[in-house]
Amino acid sequence: MADNQFSPTGFSSLAIHAGHAQDPRYAHLVPVYASSTFVYDNAEQGMQRFSGQEDGYIYSRWSNPTSDEAMWKIAAMETFGLQDASGNPLQATGFLQASGMAAISSMFLSALKKGDKVLSHYSLYGGSQEFLDKILPDLGIDYIIDDLRDLNKAEAALKKDPAIKMVYIETPANPTLQCVDIEALTTLAKKYGKLVACDNTFATPYLQQPFRYGVDFIIHSTTKFLNGHGTAIGGIFLGRDVEFMHTQARKTFRLLGGNSSPFDAFLLINGLKTLEIRMDRHCHNAMEVAGYLEAHPAIARVNYTGLPTHPDHHVATKQMRHPGAMMSFELKGGLQAGVNMMNKLKMCTRTVSLGTCDTLLCHPASMTHYSVPREKREQYGITDGLIRMSTGMENVQDILKDLEQALS
Repeated sequence: MADNQFSPTGFSSLAIHAGHAQDPRYAHLVPVYASSTFVYDNAEQGMQRFSGQEDGYIYSRWSNPTSDEAMWKIAAMETFGLQDASGNPLQATGFLQASGMAAISSMFLSALKKGDKVLSHYSLYGGSQEFLDKILPDLGIDYIIDDLRDLNKAEAALKKDPAIKMVYIETPANPTLQCVDIEALTTLAKKYGKLVACDNTFATPYLQQPFRYGVDFIIHSTTKFLNGHGTAIGGIFLGRDVEFMHTQARKTFRLLGGNSSPFDAFLLINGLKTLEIRMDRHCHNAMEVAGYLEAHPAIARVNYTGLPTHPDHHVATKQMRHPGAMMSFELKGGLQAGVNMMNKLKMCTRTVSLGTCDTLLCHPASMTHYSVPREKREQYGITDGLIRMSTGMENVQDILKDLEQALS
């Protein structure tokens, strides 16, 4: 971790300086430690490192200085200004991984065992949904889906099935932007002795800190807003139970082998430093765009938590600094109208993913949620005519101009 004991009072200062330790050769920025392995002064030092008696690097699948700086920076963001039950600064640690799915895999497989169940909610990222559908059941781990915005339904599920070990949430969720009340749901889960994990990719720690509400684990696809430039795939798995993270979680992470590339970590570090200023611009533009779309005659519905018409507007306002950059909308003409609009875009980008500087639009039914059966998609609100939008940092008038001509 950083050897500088200065405590920043602002998020941007934290984003720039947190996690950085002085390089032994006095490089200004952390170097890319492109080394698969690390050496020892003598055999005894090697023995001490492997036994844990001495801190130090051994093998980059286990840990790497560049990857560690990115991990500590994100951990500092997620715990910024928070305290533990004793009034001390909240501690969290984790693992920078090769992708968001690698982070999700490490989290589930370290915390769950055969016979356990996961309680989750409607409208999950397609990869998360497939992991619950196609990987965990073969390991004897089942899942239950319900509308966790309704605490009565959540409590009924927890009461009914004691095998539930974990409550897993995305909020805002992908791509319907549904929001669950993190504090209320976590309080309920803890009443029944359950773990709570939260995918915080859409919000980022600048807009929302799930640890504030007692969540046990946080997941990010760092590919998205944290990197911010679409230059590298990555993920992070963070936990506030440091002992668990240093034992069972660390062993699982190392054996699954989903470690981050040091070069990808270097790119992530540089993106993280501008997170606050980027998110401010993303969010400003999103509010303008959402208001425009809501009033457009071709649009049947806009899913954006910043709009008072969104059913989860109050919840999002309570737990987020700003509603964020993500939205989705339903065209009145359904699938064909969506195809026509996507084909007419001139500046905005047709692609999956999110969180880059440019505005990205995708069609979830044929892209991110293609592998989710249609009946499940529609049950979750992911209809054939739904378009997901990651609002970029362009001049907002140019975004609106492109949308106008594409919708005309």
